[in-house]
Parts: sequence; structure tokens; C-alpha cells
Amino acid sequence: MPADRPVRVAGVAGSLRRASFNRGLLRAAVESAPEGMTIEPLEIRDLPHYDADLDVDGGPEVVREFKARIIAADGLLIATPEYNYSMSGVLKNALDWASRAPERAMQNKPVAIMGATPGRWGTVRSQMALRQMLVFPGCRVLPTPLLQIAGAREHFDADGNLTDAAAREQVVSLLEAFATWIRQVELPRS
Repeated sequence: MPADRPVRVAGVAGSLRRASFNRGLLRAAVESAPEGMTIEPLEIRDLPHYDADLDVDGGPEVVREFKARIIAADGLLIATPEYNYSMSGVLKNALDWASRAPERAMQNKPVAIMGATPGRWGTVRSQMALRQMLVFPGCRVLPTPLLQIAGAREHFDADGNLTDAAAREQVVSLLEAFATWIRQVELPRS
């Protein structure tokens, strides 16, 4: 990818709650994207539960649109909560749909992961589970920097907006590294 071409990123928050910390983290990324990068949030609320009986000709229209938007993006940014030491079921469901044939929207896709949780471990476990899950579809996951916000209630307001300046700087650092990563790992789609 030429260094002067804008980078288009699709963003997914792994929580459905309107004021979730991870929706807020994704909003902060959209607002803080470095020059030359745009981030388009993708909604996962309306994706049906993965069902092989529905997975015909690319799945239902909402699934085909979701996959097409990931394919059109240069990279995928995932904001993951941590539920029961792992990623949320709705996030796993969305990624299961995106990884399926015939499109295989995530194959060779550069991915960056971030997350926020009220707990003390800052989504460490959910990010590890997510990294493991992303091996099969052949995603190119950004190794560092890690962005794992612990004690999220101290960093977000009641509407889920990121209010902590230091955390926002971490978001910017992650996005700058991700832009470089996307340019470095761009591979032909198969």
C-alpha cells in the first residue's frame, strides 16, 4: 500500500450496551484517528446467531453487508470487553460470520485489538482469547502496543465517553502503530 494512500479501518465494539466502555473506546478511536486514517464503526447488534443453515450464499443480507464492509477496509479494529475471562458472545458471533466462506472477510486482514473493563486486569484474558481465535482466519494481529484499560469507570463518563487524556493518548499510539502495521503486512487476498 502506498504510504500516501489513506487507510480505511472498520471498527467493531464487542458490546451491545449503548453506553458501554468499549463502544466509547471505539468512538474515541474514531475521534482520534491520525491524519490519513478513517475508522468506520460496524454494528453487530442485528447479526443473527451463527447457524450453518443460514450460511448459504454468504448468509443473510445483514451478514453479507457486514462482510463486505470488512473486506473493503484495510484493517479491522476491535474493542473487546471481558466477560467470564473471554470475549463477549456477540463479538465471537460476529467474527464467526466474518470468517466464513465464500468471502472469508478476515483472511490476511490486519487487526488491532483494544479493550476496557471495570475489572483490574484490563481485558488481558479476552484479548488473549481473541488473539487465539484470530489465528484460524489468518488475521495479521498487531503485536504491540497493547491497550488494556482497567478500572474503566475511572476513565469513562456515564455515557461511555472516554474522558481520560492519558488513555486517549494510548488510543492514538495504537492507531499510529496500526497504520504502520497495515502498510507493512498488506498481503494479496486469496
